[in-house]
Amino acid sequence: MSETLSNIVRTNDRVASTAALHVEVIADFVCPFCFLGKRRLDQALKAVKGPAGTSWYPFQLNPEIPAEGLPFEEYLTKRFGSPDNVAPVLEHIAADGRSEGIDFRFDRIRHVPNTLPVHQLMQLAETKGIDQTALAEDLMSAFFEDGRNIGSRDELIDIAGAHGITSDEVIKAITSERIRQLVLAREGQVRASGLSSAPGFLLNRRLLVVGAQSTENIVNAFDRAMFGEGTDALVSPALH
Repeated sequence: MSETLSNIVRTNDRVASTAALHVEVIADFVCPFCFLGKRRLDQALKAVKGPAGTSWYPFQLNPEIPAEGLPFEEYLTKRFGSPDNVAPVLEHIAADGRSEGIDFRFDRIRHVPNTLPVHQLMQLAETKGIDQTALAEDLMSAFFEDGRNIGSRDELIDIAGAHGITSDEVIKAITSERIRQLVLAREGQVRASGLSSAPGFLLNRRLLVVGAQSTENIVNAFDRAMFGEGTDALVSPALH
């Protein structure tokens, strides 16, 4: 695989205009690995010469979190025992982020939201034909780089406004029981398929990339998904 991979990365000739690619992104917005994976996916997509598109599936990293969310330190304590336990991991993530142009500022995060309303907003964006990937970028950046509470209605209205979504549309989406149930049903499909962590990238409905893989690995997976090389299996186990 490494030889094939290096050839693809050097030439990009294999990801040719004769093949189409569709990526279904499975991610949550308070998952740092999902932000890393999203940025690496962005870079990998630049290698695709033919038509390519993305859509997003909901996945809640913490579906059990209260509707009002949790203070960041309390969240870390519940999940990892104490903030000190996870400090080395956060430092490593921050270093990885810098290599992808992400300024992880965990020191700015005060609150971890329940992300179901965020996924409801993303569902609205899909319905309206709005670029979900651009919206996802702004949501993740707001949380990880600016420390904003993206579970807040006002924050969602502000972020969505830059993408042509009105405040009334945001409010209707995040309070809609129909959209809520649709999001939960779609997430249920993901979990029923066996995926238990994020991010995941389903390529052309035949190959699943799990975890925040390197850009090179994602490009290699594109080649396999579009041209049928290799087997239809996980590229690797989950990274976290």
